[in-house]
Amino acid sequence: MIQVKRLILNPFQENTYIIYDSTGEAIIIDAGCYSQSDYDEVNWFIDSNDLKVKNLILTHGHIDHILGIDKLKELYNVTCIAHADDIPLIATSPKHGLMFGLSLEKAPTIDAFIKDGDKITLGESTIEVIHTPGHSMGGVCFFFAEEKILFTGDSLFNGSIGRTDLLGGSYETLIQS
Repeated sequence: MIQVKRLILNPFQENTYIIYDSTGEAIIIDAGCYSQSDYDEVNWFIDSNDLKVKNLILTHGHIDHILGIDKLKELYNVTCIAHADDIPLIATSPKHGLMFGLSLEKAPTIDAFIKDGDKITLGESTIEVIHTPGHSMGGVCFFFAEEKILFTGDSLFNGSIGRTDLLGGSYETLIQS
């Protein structure tokens, strides 16, 4: 059975999730860390629960979800995984950061790619990747079927859908997703 820790990070108040189970394996969904206090909060939780971070996986490539990729990869020696359709979006992230007054020296590096139907293992659980373009072209959801838990990133909100007016967004595509 998985456990979920939600952290609200960065000036955008983005949700970063640490998912773990009884094996001590963990994944981080979305890399919203920006300030040192954001990193400290993530690190404190991982250390205090004696977790071994296995991967960093992204629901999509908008700036608020990718700010901490490179530093988290370095801290935990992990691979960052995203959908390839968001690579152009991630590549322009330093420019997008400047629009919000945020400094991002270079675009973060994505190490591996996922696609619809892929499976990711976390301890004793399996995560299914569901491609849900519309909020961004490479948007994905992560489904834990056994637990009936779906991590939607910004594709869905409580009672609504995600924004479609940002780079890579399409209302029609998101409705189809």
